[in-house]
Amino acid sequence: MVTEDGLLVGLDIGTTKICVVVAKITEGKVNIVGIGSHPSTGLRKGVVVNMDSTVNSIKKAVEEAELMAGIKIDSCLVGIAGAHIKSFNSNGVVAIKDKEVRPDDVARAIDAAKAVAIPADRELIHVIPQEYIIDDQDGIRDPIGITGVRLEVKTHIVTGSVSSAQNIVKCCKLAGLNVDDIILGQLASSEATLTPEEKEIGVALVDIGGGTSDIAVFINGAIKFTSVLPYGGNNITNDIAIGLRTPLEEAEKIKKKYGCAFANMIGANETIEVPSVGGRKPRTLMRKTLADIIEPRVEEISSLIYQEIKKSGAERLLASGVVITGGCANLEGIAELAENIFNLPARRGYPIGLGGLVDVVNNPIYATGVGLLVYGFKNSRVRKHGFKKGTRFKDFLNSRKLLNRMRDWFKEIF
Repeated sequence: MVTEDGLLVGLDIGTTKICVVVAKITEGKVNIVGIGSHPSTGLRKGVVVNMDSTVNSIKKAVEEAELMAGIKIDSCLVGIAGAHIKSFNSNGVVAIKDKEVRPDDVARAIDAAKAVAIPADRELIHVIPQEYIIDDQDGIRDPIGITGVRLEVKTHIVTGSVSSAQNIVKCCKLAGLNVDDIILGQLASSEATLTPEEKEIGVALVDIGGGTSDIAVFINGAIKFTSVLPYGGNNITNDIAIGLRTPLEEAEKIKKKYGCAFANMIGANETIEVPSVGGRKPRTLMRKTLADIIEPRVEEISSLIYQEIKKSGAERLLASGVVITGGCANLEGIAELAENIFNLPARRGYPIGLGGLVDVVNNPIYATGVGLLVYGFKNSRVRKHGFKKGTRFKDFLNSRKLLNRMRDWFKEIF
């Protein structure tokens, strides 16, 4: 993951943009040294639908990042999202061999937890330990060295479509990149935007992108629930295009420049200029008219997100409230509307704890790209501290190989 000269590269393949973030690890800190971004036209709701367009966009974003960082990029950490992502919690129990927990006991417990029936068209992406229980003593974060007879692990298991992961890896290969690891999008975003205190007392991360809304719930410092909804900013853009009778491209610009998710925040006399279709003259409309189109859609998406959070059974345990990130987090009034829908405090999630070109990535749209780097850095440190080094993901021709090695990688790490 971290190269010999301390470089890390994160590739966020989104529905509306493809983003490459480069960091140099110095003195135990992630320092941003380069960034490249290019519009994405080959994805729909987080899944590749046009290989050539996606490869071309990746190449353009990589070139831009290489130019800024002054390096050659040949491998990266890739984020995965899309409605095909499914997750569930699973427990594994084993007997402790030598009365003292060793890394191989932990590995056996995790193997037992992931010994569940998974359909042939799906593969494991993450097996994330939540907590360990030794002889009915729960809440243990690191069981190594603790004496006991029975070791139980509670895990959160994330699975994805084999073909979707395969297509992402193939696009990277065609763009000249090796894939070091595939990481769940909202897991990466959480690493960049959430504080340890928030994760400890309960928080929901909501990453609203162009095609999907990704949800992750953290309680007691561990991830308890993840979900992906196939709704996002593109739904809002489509509503604006139809409601104001303007081209999609112009609707996107209007949304970014004048959009507001909370109509009560808009002054009575604010106006906007709206281009028309078919060469007709632009029209002047009240900005409140735009907000009246955006607010119901954002309200609907927020309500669906809240329904998902309720499925986790944790809606009353989120003392830190909700953190909104992704492109839609830049929409004026979205945090205020979210507070009304969730009845919880809400804030926008900006990347935190970084060095280097902080100003360049100080935007919720870069949360996943930056988070990939933080996740990669933390996991490379885990490997240095006593666990076996995991298999690096290189020279793969297909995702089956990638995901099989990913499974081995998790075995070796844990």
